[in-house]
Order: sequence, then structure tokens, then C-alpha cells
Amino acid sequence: MYAELHCLSNFSFLRGASHPQELVRTAAELGYAGLALTDECSVAGVVRAYTAAKELPLKLVIGSELRCADDGLELVALAESRQAYAALCGLISRGRRAAPKGEYRLTRDDVAEYFRTHGLLLWTPRLADPDADAAAGRWLTERFAGRLWIAVELLNEGNDRRRLAAARALGSELGVPLVAAGDVHMHGRERRMLKDTLTAIRRKVPLGELGFELHSNAERCLRPVEELERRYPADLLRESLAILDRVNFSLAELRYEYPYELIPPGETPTSYLRALTERGCRWRWPDGESSRVRELIEHELTLIAELRYEAYFLTVHDIVSYARSVGILCQGRGSAANSVVCFCLGITEVDPDRMQTLVERFISKERNEPPDIDVDFEHDRREEVIQYIYRKYSRERAALAATVITYRGRSAIRDVGKALGIEEAHVGALARSLQWWENGVIDDERIREAGLDPKSPKVWRWIRLAESLLGFPRHLSQHVGGFVIAERPIHELVPIENAAMPERTVIQWDKDDLEELGLMKVDVLGLGMLSAIRRSFELIERFDGRKLTMATVPSEDPAVYRMIQKADTIGVFQIESRAQMAMLPRLKPKAYYDLVIEVALVRPGPIQGDMVHPYLRRRNGEETIDYPSREVETVLKRTLGVPIFQEQVMHLAIVAADFTPGEADQLRRAMAAWKHRGGLEPFEAKLKSRMQAKGYSEEFANRIFQQILGFGEYGFPECVVGETRVVDADSGRWLTIDEIVSGRARLKNTLACDEATLHFRKRRVLSITSSGVKQVWRLRTALGHSIVATAEHPFMTIGGWVTLGKLRIGDYVAAARSVPLSGHRRWPRHQIIVLADLLAEDDPCSPNTFRFHTTATRHRDEFVRAVERFPNTRAVVERHGSGSAVRVVRRGRARPIGAVEWARSLDIWGRDARLKHIPPEVFELRDQDIALLLA
Repeated sequence: MYAELHCLSNFSFLRGASHPQELVRTAAELGYAGLALTDECSVAGVVRAYTAAKELPLKLVIGSELRCADDGLELVALAESRQAYAALCGLISRGRRAAPKGEYRLTRDDVAEYFRTHGLLLWTPRLADPDADAAAGRWLTERFAGRLWIAVELLNEGNDRRRLAAARALGSELGVPLVAAGDVHMHGRERRMLKDTLTAIRRKVPLGELGFELHSNAERCLRPVEELERRYPADLLRESLAILDRVNFSLAELRYEYPYELIPPGETPTSYLRALTERGCRWRWPDGESSRVRELIEHELTLIAELRYEAYFLTVHDIVSYARSVGILCQGRGSAANSVVCFCLGITEVDPDRMQTLVERFISKERNEPPDIDVDFEHDRREEVIQYIYRKYSRERAALAATVITYRGRSAIRDVGKALGIEEAHVGALARSLQWWENGVIDDERIREAGLDPKSPKVWRWIRLAESLLGFPRHLSQHVGGFVIAERPIHELVPIENAAMPERTVIQWDKDDLEELGLMKVDVLGLGMLSAIRRSFELIERFDGRKLTMATVPSEDPAVYRMIQKADTIGVFQIESRAQMAMLPRLKPKAYYDLVIEVALVRPGPIQGDMVHPYLRRRNGEETIDYPSREVETVLKRTLGVPIFQEQVMHLAIVAADFTPGEADQLRRAMAAWKHRGGLEPFEAKLKSRMQAKGYSEEFANRIFQQILGFGEYGFPECVVGETRVVDADSGRWLTIDEIVSGRARLKNTLACDEATLHFRKRRVLSITSSGVKQVWRLRTALGHSIVATAEHPFMTIGGWVTLGKLRIGDYVAAARSVPLSGHRRWPRHQIIVLADLLAEDDPCSPNTFRFHTTATRHRDEFVRAVERFPNTRAVVERHGSGSAVRVVRRGRARPIGAVEWARSLDIWGRDARLKHIPPEVFELRDQDIALLLA
């Protein structure tokens, strides 16, 4: 057993060549007991590693590689406890805040200050200057005795024996134990070329000029334990496990508290939030709130108290109150509009007495995730709000979340091209023509247009390396407005570093990391329309004398609605797009809620769920409105019996299928993500069975579920059958759905049609969802093509996308002239020649051999040379009139004829001309091999 304690991921930007998840999974597969992720002066990748390690038998250690600027001392710091983790984050913050963005500066004294009592240290001495190593070692042992090890990295560079002897001598002199470490930069040796390319990008020097700046081999990877046992002494490997045993910290231990200085003396967070809510309730409803509102307030305050989120709401209220106090327009949005508490606190403007709100859409016990309140501020005054947050809570306790900037097509092509020394003109030309890059399919014509040869090994390597780089993190940027505000210094939770923008600081985690750990943020966003509204108010007051606010603008002006009904809405926020302007004359809004419905209808969910036309027909009196029960009527009456909003779906699940509010929210989350991850099957069975048990018809239950599927956006569910073939975009091979589902074949990426450009794009296959037994039809075209699919399968026609069920005989449907694929598999030349001749030969094979007939002597001789390259295969030439027949026989009786066995494996042996076919494996071949086959 072994634990790797020095490992860099690609969050050591342009150094590490593997994602944290790849490192964790590979370490587990190799049987490691533990893995320390130790990116350089960073913990930016640890949450991804933590998420991957949760389900694996691998202990994850949090650490960081550090270099001291004053003397080059190289250390790996490991967090063995919560206190050590806080010290590590504080030390990283010190280094990052002392240098410009993307750099850090630490000294020995910084390390001694932060790791005074906690933290484990691995030291990598240079072993070239014994006196300098001894002096550094004495300084370290005086301060970190019992928590210090010499890391021995044996990397097969020709000096392993000498390094080990020098390390043992130094350790003996200082009384410091030795431990095995790998200086890992990648999860496998196959990333060596990418790692070298990253070095060239980082150094801004072409790869061919780096020389000794590159590592001499590919040993800085996760190596099998058996290999490590041959290379390292057993006591050094055992010491890695002893260090691992001393680590008792996990990211699951992190606890986060919002600031409490907002709470007056004598109050608790619960009591103060209730007091503010009650005050806001009297402000919102001066004549008294309804019984429904009172019930909502009590329910939501109880839920917030149970989940201990009071301080979060108080913090958002404080920020909004400041903005309003200085005349900055602001508006809460998103799921927070379902919160009556947010409405009472003045954060949102959605009156729960006028709208059907559901707090579980916003906050839920079952979801066990923090709420997410987005607040829009005037974009040109948002900086005032940001600086208020810094003043109020200090930069020690408030920072912006990060955004991870990753490599995309253009940046990958440019950086790899420069690293390989390709001419700038070629790099720029190819990068500028990257429409093809999105789908991952190499368009040889595009490469030629850039003045390059697509068959050139250098160009091939360029494209492959750039493809490998896609999705790699390049650097951290600041989130558009996601603030983390804490009771204690944030650097005890996560390191802080300088942003590119002056007067800004960011943490090293992004919003997904925060969500994974259950940490809360406040989104302080900028909206240009709020600035435009404020300027409009100022102009109206100046020229008309009327002082308007958001609350006093007339909401039901008939003249305004007449303009809207004519689609005279260019420049009108939310209803100025072409799709919205096309809908307005059909729906003819007459009131504010009509606009709410209109905006919601022009969304993929209602369109794909077939909700738009039924609603319009009912609104125009062309279709009867009926409700299967009073409970359903209360939910759907305002939208004429058609579920348009996700909240309505949740309400329906509650009243018609006895879902709890928490279950209804889980349904909402599943239907929002089903096209990416599946997961709706258990909800389908539960929803339908419960609805029918309560007396609702099967037809109604099925219709509701089909509308739920629509909320998954462009899903086009229940389209194809098991025998449908799809193409593997990585190999060019055609696979059936049955093969993929059964596990006989694996499919990672396929080609999909981009609906906007009608170009093929490479898309990752995330899940395959069974839709049970459905009726299917076979569609045949005049050219003889056919497809078996359900009525929901979409086809591109002259008038746009139309489902199969709506097509008529004589309609024109689009078909691709070609599929832009290039295979990468190679076959030996003799196999291609023999296959081509067998496919052309019309003589079926005899039971034990096969013959090839030809009248051309050169053709015959070429076949003989090729077929005799197969194992245990000899060619016998038989002359017949003007031609020849070549018969294959075995050389030795002990083994079968190699050429025959190969033909059997391709399923072409024994078939006559009517039944022979091109084997599927051929479609995986590179273009040169296919050209030879056809020739």
C-alpha cells in the first residue's frame, strides 16, 4: 500500500496535466490508500477532488506545494486537522495577497508564523549543495520537529541511487524521517506530451527550444504500487501510510456562519428576522394580511429557523436596505420570488397574495442546499454596493466567488500552435475559422484554407493536443457578483487572492464548489435596464413634474397595452425579441399577468410540452376549458387549465398526486435536468399511479407528464428504437442503441445537429433513458433511406422542424450529404488489400479456405504477397484459361489458416456477392486506409 503525498492537478495552472477527478479515480484504481492534492499555493481544485473521492475507497488529503521567495525553499504543506487547514488557507492568502494576480510571494517567516503549531511539512532538499541543505534543515527542524519529513522523489532520471543516499545521510544528520513521494503532474504517462506543451505555453517558449527545462521522462505520474515497491525502499513507502494516518480532516467538516453584527443586543437571529418580517408585513398590507399570507409567513419562518438560514436573509436585507437608502434601484429575482419573507423584507416585489408562490421552489428541507438570492442593482452604481460590503464586513470577511476560466477552441488552438512553433499566420487563420471546432470534427478543408497540410504529423499533433486541452482551467477570474460574507475571516475557510480589478478580492472556489459544500453566497448583480428606468424617472420629473417610483408606475395603462398588442415593443425589456414580438399579436395582452404568461410561453419548456397552442385556443374561446377536480382548478385557473410555470407543476404534484412540498421540489429539479442526466423514471411511476389512485384518468396523468417533460427544454423525448444506429464521433464506428444499453459497446461522444446553424457538432452522451413500449413508424424517402421512430422524432423541413407525426407524403425533409468524420484506427496494408479483393470477389468461400480470381498478373502477385503476411497462410496459384485463381492453404496442420480466421472475424467469410458487406470496423479507419481500400 502507498499514499501519494505530492500531487499537482491542472489547477496548478499550466503545470499539472490532469483534472483532479482523473487523479482521484486513477489513484483509487491503482489501489492507493490515499492521495494528497497539493496544487501550488492553491486549493482551487480540492472540491472537485473531494466530490470524486466521496464514493471511492480513497482517503483525500488537502495540501499545497509552496516555494519561498527569499531562498527557494520547497515545501509541501498538508492539513491534518481543521486548525491546520485554516492555517494553510491563511498562509496561501498571505502569499497571494502579497503579489499581483496569478502570482504569490511567501517567505520562511510566513511559513513559521502560520504553521507554528499545526500542519505537516514535506521538504524536498536540492541534494546538490550539502551545506545549504543542512542549514535549511536545521532551520526547519528547530520549528517543525515531529511534523517534518524529507520527501524522496525517485523518478528514474539516472541519479536515483545517489539521491536516495544523499537524502538518507541528510535525514540521519538532522534526525528527520524520509518518505516516498512522486512529484505527480499527471494521472498517466499518456499525458506526457500535453504536460510538455503546457510547460511551453507557461514559459512562452516553443517546445523545441525548452531543452533541459522539460522533465526528462514521463515518470511524474501515478505509478502502479508494484512499480513503486521495486523503486523505493519499503520503509519510505510505509512512512507515507504513517503520515496518512495522522490526517483527520475532511472538507465535510467545514462550517460556515453568516455575520451576526446585524442582530441588535437582546435579539436572536430568529427573533430579529421575525421582527423585520412582521414590520414588512404591516408595510406591505397596511389593512392587514390575509389568512393565506399569515400561513405562508409562519411556514416559511419555521422552515428558515429549522435550517438556520436567518443570518443569510438578514445579510441580504442589509445590502438591499443600503442600496435603497442611497437611491439605488434594486430588485430580487429568480426563485426568491417565491419567498413571502423576501417580499416582506423588500428584497423582491412578487406579492404572494396575487401570485401562486411555493416556498419549496426556493428553500427545501429535502434538498438540503442553501437558498440562492439574486439581486439586480443598477449596473452603473453596483460598484457602490460592492464597496459598501467591503466597508461593512472588511476584506477579511467578504470576497467574491471565483469563476474558473477554461480553454475553449480558439484559445487552445492558439496556445498549442505557438507552443509547437507553428507560424503565427497559420495559427491565426485556423483559430479564426473555428466554426468546425465546436463539434470536435476536423474539417480538412478548413485546415487547407489556413495554408496547412491536414496529413502532416505536426498538424495532426497540434489538433490532438488542442483537443486534449479543451476544458482545462487557465486561470481564476471573479464571479459577476457572487459574494461570500462570513462571521469569521474567510481565509480560515478558503484562500483569498487579488482580482485583476483594483479593490477586488476573490476566493479560490467557484459557485459550484460553494454549492457542493453547502456554503451560501449573495449575488450582487448589475442590470442595465434598472439604470435606464432610473434615468427615465429623472427625465419625467424634470420635464413633467411627476415623481415616479417602481411602485407608483401605472401598471394597467390601456394605451401601453394597445402598443404591446401591435408588437410595437422594440427597446422594451423582456418583450423585444422576434419570438416575443411574434407572440404578442396572437395573445393580445390586456393586463400585467397576461405579460407574465406571454413571457413564460416563449420558452422551450412550454413549446416542447405542447402548452402554447392549447393556451391560445382557450384564450380565444376556440377550446373548452375543463378541470378534472376543484383542486386542479385552483392551480390552473389563471392559465386556463394549462400548466405553464414550474411552480404550477409542483402544485399539481401536491394536490393531485399527494406529493410533499419537498418531493415536488425534487420533481422540479429532476424535470429541469432530465435531458442531461435522466432521473425522471421514478417520478413518472409515482406521479401517474398516485394521480390514478385519486381518481384522475390515465389520459390526464399521461398528458401532465408529457408537459412536465417539456420543461426539460429541447428534449424531443421517446424518439428512436433499439436498432437505431448512431455514430461514435471519436472512432467513426456505427453502433446501435441496443449495443450501447446492453454494454456491448461504449459511446462517449456522438454527432448532433445544431438547430441554429444546422452544422454537425460533437456532443457528449450523458445518459440513455428508456421510455418503455411506444408505437413507432417507418419513414421512407424517395431516395430509399428509412428510419424507424416515434411520432415525436423531429425532422428538418422547408418550413422548419416538424415531428414525424405531422409529416405528410410528399413533404421534403433534409438529409446530410456527408458526415464529417475522420477515423483514427490503422490497419496493416496487407489486411486492407486482402479485404478489398475479397469484397470484389463473387466466389463464395469454400468450407475451409477461399479463392481469389484475376486476369491481371500484377494484381495476382500483389494479393499473394498480402495474403501470405497472415499467420499460417500460404497462397497456391492455380491457372485457369486466361486467368488465375489464388487459393489459400495452411502452412502447418496444428493451427488454422490465419487469413480465414481474420475473414471470419469480419463476418465476410462464406458470403456470396449478395450478402457481402463492408465491415463496420472499416468506418473507424483513417482516411489514407479507406482511400487504399477503395482504390
